[in-house]
Amino acid sequence: MKLDVRYANHPDDSKKYDTEELRKHYLIEKIFVADEIMFTYSHQDRMIAGGIMPVKGKVVLDSAKELATSYFLERREMGFINVGGKGKVTLDGKEYEILPKDGMYIGMGTKELVFESVDPKNPAKFYINSCPAHKTYPTVYINYEKANHKPMGDLEHMNKRVINQFIHQDVCQSCQLAMGMTELAPGSSWNTMPCHTHERRMEVYFYFDFPETERVFHIMGRPDETRHIVMGPEQAVISPSWSIHCAAATMNYTFIWGMCGENQAYDDQDWIETKDLK
Repeated sequence: MKLDVRYANHPDDSKKYDTEELRKHYLIEKIFVADEIMFTYSHQDRMIAGGIMPVKGKVVLDSAKELATSYFLERREMGFINVGGKGKVTLDGKEYEILPKDGMYIGMGTKELVFESVDPKNPAKFYINSCPAHKTYPTVYINYEKANHKPMGDLEHMNKRVINQFIHQDVCQSCQLAMGMTELAPGSSWNTMPCHTHERRMEVYFYFDFPETERVFHIMGRPDETRHIVMGPEQAVISPSWSIHCAAATMNYTFIWGMCGENQAYDDQDWIETKDLK
């Protein structure tokens, strides 16, 4: 496995980037390639984000040179949500059947990580986040029903949605990783308004569940220096702690958010009033 490494930068640098440079530093264009491990290593809190899509057989997740460890989760924890067909994951000899929209938290110290699909014609798509850990917490299989579901927004503001918290204090323990999936209702486009920052946590957004003909406009930057990145389905974007978090699209969509940093409190946010955006 080879990691695509992205270095952290100062917000004053980003406001000078043109479209090509913004996409180069923040956009993760390829998440799923058949039988390959597509991981990006961000120096923003050392988050790893990416995907595994087994088709022909099993995919074994080993360590990488950049991690300087004997196995991938030697000093890390991991979460994933399956956005494809039915799959299987084997962790240190124990097999789990993973249904669509189900997820897992995997604790530090798990050595064997094997991913496979039940039906190669409808492969599983494991979207994965991983960050450094200091303690081993129990591995937990989190099916969609077990997630913490929070209805939010309304159609009048085009942001009616359900926030499904998978790796969250109310669902399971983790060192610093938080992860969930937000589903927008038909007729809604904005994923969060008013937008916000959280200085003690970075975030990665993975957008999916919309046609190739449509696009998401991910909005980032300082509140008074906004920028946007246009994204297709099954792409992800790195969002530093200093950047606002919001997006709108040409139709409703689903996205997975993953966070790591000093604080796990989901509501620890600095809200930005919409009228103050520039």
